[in-house]
Amino acid sequence: MKNRRSFLKKVAAGTFAAGFFPFSKQASAGEVKLTGALIHHVFFWLKEPANQSHKKKLIDALNDLLKVETIKMSHIGIPAGTESRDVVDHSYSVSYMVMFDNQAGQDKYQVHPLHLKFVEENSYLWKKVVVYDSIDQ
Repeated sequence: MKNRRSFLKKVAAGTFAAGFFPFSKQASAGEVKLTGALIHHVFFWLKEPANQSHKKKLIDALNDLLKVETIKMSHIGIPAGTESRDVVDHSYSVSYMVMFDNQAGQDKYQVHPLHLKFVEENSYLWKKVVVYDSIDQ
């Protein structure tokens, strides 16, 4: 918990000082280390990738899913304009990354009524989902 508090203080200071968290001059990557966290990163490929209303529906539903109390940090995004790099996969439609304090938080999330409702009501939108979960080494 101490590491999380320290991290959140640095994030708050960096966000205030720089206006944008990832590029804060207040805290370097070496200073902000996540320990004990579980990162859950989900990539969605829509059945109709050009259908903007489907993309909006999915993103709105993901934002609603962030109400699960065990989620500590989140990011919802779309492919960045980094096509010049061959190693980057831009084929997905939407990404969803959440952080939990630990495995127990992620386990609660998986069976949470909001998560179950999300899958039930929105799975018709995607043709493929890939999940990457990671913890400290």
